[in-house]
Formats: sequence, C-alpha cells, structure tokens
Amino acid sequence: MGYRSFRLNLIIRVLILAASIFLFFFLLGTQTYLTPILVLVASTLQVFALIWYVEKTNRDLTSFLESIRFSEFTRSFQIDGLGSSFNELNTAFNDVISDFQKVRSEKEEHFHYLQSIVENIDVSILAYQKDGTIEMINTASKKLFQMGSIKNIEKLEALSKELVETLLAIKPGENKLVKVHNYDDFLQLAINSTEFRLKNKVITLATIKNIQNVLEDQETEAWQKLIRVLTHEIMNSITPIASLSDTLDSMLKPYTAKGSNSNPDKDTIFEIQNALQTISKRSSGLMHFVNTYRNLTRIPTPNFNSVKLVDLFENLSSLMEKELKEMNIDCIKIIEPKSLEVLMDEQLIEQVMINLIKNSIHAMEGIKNGKITLNAFYNRRGKITIKVSDNGMGILKDVLDKIFIPFFTTKSSGSGIGLSLSRQILRLHGGTITATSIPEKETTFTMTF
Repeated sequence: MGYRSFRLNLIIRVLILAASIFLFFFLLGTQTYLTPILVLVASTLQVFALIWYVEKTNRDLTSFLESIRFSEFTRSFQIDGLGSSFNELNTAFNDVISDFQKVRSEKEEHFHYLQSIVENIDVSILAYQKDGTIEMINTASKKLFQMGSIKNIEKLEALSKELVETLLAIKPGENKLVKVHNYDDFLQLAINSTEFRLKNKVITLATIKNIQNVLEDQETEAWQKLIRVLTHEIMNSITPIASLSDTLDSMLKPYTAKGSNSNPDKDTIFEIQNALQTISKRSSGLMHFVNTYRNLTRIPTPNFNSVKLVDLFENLSSLMEKELKEMNIDCIKIIEPKSLEVLMDEQLIEQVMINLIKNSIHAMEGIKNGKITLNAFYNRRGKITIKVSDNGMGILKDVLDKIFIPFFTTKSSGSGIGLSLSRQILRLHGGTITATSIPEKETTFTMTF
C-alpha cells in the first residue's frame, strides 16, 4: 500500500468502507445478529483508520512546526510513495528546515564573531540592567577592575563609589569622566553609554577606557609647547641684555682699571647711555611679559546670567561699528531661533567675541568685500553654538594647532594670550572653542555651550 498514491489509497479505503456499510444494512434483514455486529465493528475501525490516515499530513505539519518552534533543525521529513503533491510537500518541509538551519548557523557564527571581538577588544565593556545586574562583562573590564566575574556593578564600590553612581545614573549617549584611585594607581576613566531593550529588559551598554596615559601625553605636549614659547620670549629679552652688559663692562674697564686717570669722552658716554636705554627697554618688555602671564592665570570667576544673544550681538555691533566701517567690512548677524538665550557671564563672553572680531578685522587687511558673520543656533547635539566667520586670509594648517597656546602669535604687535584667554573663559562656562580655516577663503571660530 506504501507504493500507491495517496489519492488511490484514499479511494480504496472509502470504497471498502462503503462496501462494509452496505453489507451491514444487507445483513440486518437476516436472522443472524452476530455477523452484522462484526461488520459494524469492522466499519467503525475502518472509519477511524481513514481519519488517522487523512490526518497524517496534519501530524507531519505539526511536527514540522514544533521543530521550528524548538529550533530542532537536525531532523528531516520523509513522506514517500503518496504522490507528486506530497513529494513537493516533503521537499518544501526539508528545504525550510535546511534554510532555518543555515540561518541559525550564520547567527551562531556572527554571535561567536562578535563575542570574540568583545572579549579581545582593549576597551572595557559592561552590559547591565537598571538595578545593576550585569548581563555581560568582557576581559578588558576584568583586567581594568582587577576582578573576576561579578554579578552586580555595586561590587565595584570597593574600587570607586563614584564609578558605581556614575554607571547607575548615566544617560544614553552621555559621556562622563571619573577619577579613580586604585591602590597605587590613578585612573582617568572615560565612560560612554547607550541603551537598548532585550525582551522585557532595558540594558545599558557602557564602554569604559582609561585615558590617563593619553591625558598625560597631551598635558606633557602642551607644557612643552608652552615652555618653547616662554623660552623664546624670555631669550629674546635676555640675550640682548646679556650682550649689552658685556659690552658696557668692556667699555668701562679702561676707565676703572688701577692707575687710570682718564675719563670717558662724550662718544663713549653716548654709547653707554644708548646701551643702558636698550637694557631698560628690554627689561620693561620682560616685566610686561611676566605681568601678562600673571594675568593669564587670574581670570575672574564667571557671574552667570541668562543673556539673549540678540542683545549680545547688537552690543558687539555697536562697539565694533567704527572699526568695521573704517575697513569697509560688512557684519552679518544670524540667530535661529531669535529667542536664543545662554547662561553666561556677559562681560567675559563679550571680551572673547571682541577679540575674535578684531582678529577677523586684522585678517582682512587688504581684502575687498570683507565680511564677518556672527551665527548662533542649536547644533545637532542640541547645544547652543556661536560661530564667528570671516573671508580673510585664513590660517595655515601648521599654525592652526598652535593658536591657542599662550604667547603664540603671528602678529608683530600681538601678545599671544587672546585666544588662550578665550579658551579658558569658555572652559569656565563648561564649553569649548575650536577653529577651522581654509586659507584665502574662510576662517571660523566655533564656541559651544
């Protein structure tokens, strides 16, 4: 029977059942009751057998769906000898199982690949729930915290309570810097987080990196640059003073030697006077340099108030109007939205912007159709941003990374502290100032609050 098609098998079963029913009614008219009863029992069994036979496809389909549900992709389906339509069903079942098996295999490969990356990357990664329950901790985290597997980030309180509080309070997309004293080590931990939902759980994924060495390298580089500038400025004053002192000493030796009764002539006196004036001038310049450096370290504490940028820009236009007209420079003011306000010390920020505008004016000497643009808006991160742009001569690339170093200047009469002061003022406001430039086209200073 296994070699006959499903339809032929079904027809034969139905015909046998019909014949059995006919035989049952035929035998009811006879004197015997046992035979009709046996025929009825046989017919009933044939009905159940027919139902079981017809429902075999449903059982195979149920088995197939359960294999998918429980990810049991190792079994195969064989429905042979029941006709071409069942052969197609058999092929379809096995193809679907094969595809699911392939997808599962690829997912497992991707999972192991990502797991390998997470475990071997040098950035510490923590995945945890809102209550601090840790879902995943990689090898770099264990090395950083000097701990084995931990189940809750509260265990990190032994390392730093501030670290635990930061991890529990940090918001998605937020960056935090935490200082940790770990026995004899000092760590500067930069923490960044994101958030995602896994089933019914909200998971925070935090990346933690010790940037202490990077900060130390940058600090060392900054000090080296500052020392080079300081050395250059001091040597410019000390060298001529030392040279003139030697010259004066040699000029006066003949008149101060033992037994000498001669007096210096007028020309010699005039030369000595000029040398002393030069020494005095260079000494005054050196004193001015020291006082300027002292001022650089004495920025007053900001007095914060809410300031409308429309009013700030109007004040700046009034203050700089005369210089702008003399240089034939247009000043364009753009504020979006018009109601934009910033919590700032108005006088300090006004000082910064005046310095930037004066730099722009200086950069546009000899430039026709000079233009300065003051632009205020919300940037992509939702922070208030002020840009001061000009179409002047621009700043060369090798100079651009030095302009915020104290006392560095390209101006013959500049002190080189304006931009350094500006950066410190912005830091006191919790903001930043950066510069970009395309020589002979555009220079932009960007302040972000």
